[in-house]
Amino acid sequence: MHCLTDYDTKILIAFNMSLQGDKKFSEFLMQNGFPELEALAEAIHSNIQALEWLAKNGYPEFAVLSNAIDDEPEAIEWLEKYHCDFLSKFAAACRKDPRAMKWFADNDLKLFIMMIANIQNILMYQSWDASDIHKFRRS
Repeated sequence: MHCLTDYDTKILIAFNMSLQGDKKFSEFLMQNGFPELEALAEAIHSNIQALEWLAKNGYPEFAVLSNAIDDEPEAIEWLEKYHCDFLSKFAAACRKDPRAMKWFADNDLKLFIMMIANIQNILMYQSWDASDIHKFRRS
């Protein structure tokens, strides 16, 4: 199984920038053989096609990670069942679980802490958008 810890720091920085919506880094990931990280960034931003791409192209753990970040119980259980310990802790920290956040701080994983903070911001904006009456569709 794949894990975020499998990637070089430079690639993780590009992933983090892609999470923030910087298209230069999205293109960098795509052009340099890391489409799975670009798809993960898009899945975290609620792109269903990206989520499906991950599941169909050999990265089901990243698809599940995206769902676990969104606090889906089945995804959280899947990560635990298949011993994806780091991804499980990462998803929990993204959901602001205090123990998981402390684990990243105690292990001085600054780059991952920056990613987690970015994902927490993404989740906050998604929550705001979901409750914004001006963004509701009329049928």
